[in-house]
Amino acid sequence: MRTLVKNIKSLLQVETTPRQKVCGADMAHIDHIENAYLIVEDGKFAAFGPMAELKEQTFDREVDATGRMLLPSFCDSHTHLVYAGSREIEYIDKIRGLSYDQIAKRGGGILNSAKRVQEASEQQLYDDAMARLEQIICFGTGAVEIKSGYGMTPEAELKMLRVIRRLRENSPLTIRATLLGAHGIPMEYRGCQERFVDLVIEKMIPQAADEGLADFIDVFCDEGFFTVEDTDRMLEAGARYGMRPKIHANELACSGGIQCAVRHHALSCDHLEFTGEEEIQCLLGSDTMPTVLPGAAFFLNMQHAPVRRMMEAGLPVAMASDFNPGSSPSGNMQLVLSFACVNYRMLPEEAINATTINSGYAMGVSDQLGSIAVGKKANFYLTTPIPTYEYLPYAYGENKVSRTFLNGVEV
Repeated sequence: MRTLVKNIKSLLQVETTPRQKVCGADMAHIDHIENAYLIVEDGKFAAFGPMAELKEQTFDREVDATGRMLLPSFCDSHTHLVYAGSREIEYIDKIRGLSYDQIAKRGGGILNSAKRVQEASEQQLYDDAMARLEQIICFGTGAVEIKSGYGMTPEAELKMLRVIRRLRENSPLTIRATLLGAHGIPMEYRGCQERFVDLVIEKMIPQAADEGLADFIDVFCDEGFFTVEDTDRMLEAGARYGMRPKIHANELACSGGIQCAVRHHALSCDHLEFTGEEEIQCLLGSDTMPTVLPGAAFFLNMQHAPVRRMMEAGLPVAMASDFNPGSSPSGNMQLVLSFACVNYRMLPEEAINATTINSGYAMGVSDQLGSIAVGKKANFYLTTPIPTYEYLPYAYGENKVSRTFLNGVEV
């Protein structure tokens, strides 16, 4: 199947020499071609260039993109979109002044979602999650990492991972799965959380590995959750089973999580609201992608990660949605793009790099996704008629995606 997309107003994020990630000052630049064409063959990008250079040839399908821009689909490298039920009542508690920690101590937060997941059927979880996937496709997402973490028992964690496997088998999205057995501490393990860590190591990790359910292992390494020592143990156990580490780190305090991530060669460390010079220096020269989750910081009214300082130091930065029912109930990556510019003072080019190629790196798919390059998977979208690409983060309240293509096929 050969498809021609012609008369593209602007073809953005093109690469003749594909990169795995974009760092520092380079994040302020994206290559683009005006009045362009794009050829897709067998689900991959086959050629692109100015319309004046398009040679006469035969195609199975032609798409006229007059007045519209074309970009690679977003890669959303951090979500928890398999869950049961919403948590708007806790949202009202937050408005009334209760802290994240106070809600958790009352059995809310992660524990609330865990109870619902434990009670839900696998089919219910699958149906609800598939509807969320269809929603994020409409906003331009082409790849998504999905974590477990709302199970908190071996049985429920495996149930979530099996749901993710079914989603992977039945959705056109590129999906990666993460075992987040250590997302919170069940009430019965409060005061003896090392026993819960033992459960993750001895039960959850081996069972998930036996069924081939997880690409990555993650731990919530932060104040009030899991210590660096706990995290060391679990990441080492996961690595023995071929699961590369990812870490929730430094959302609530300077927890040592960033240093732990680098020490374990984690693919990414995520949240990072509490990041100082020591953490930035630790990340420099590592292969760990700093990943910021603007939706959670916005929804929880938290301080912002020092993104500008990170980039000035030469670091790459990725941004993801953190789609979950408690702290970021949206998987709209266009909104993340806008948050990047409005709240973190990123240039539109920096924000586009952060939500495509760098977030692709943070979920291990930037060799196949995140930019327009020959041989990469043809996940892309056409915008509505917009004046400039700067309009993408500027118009934060409207959906600028008109048509979406995944694996070269319109969905």
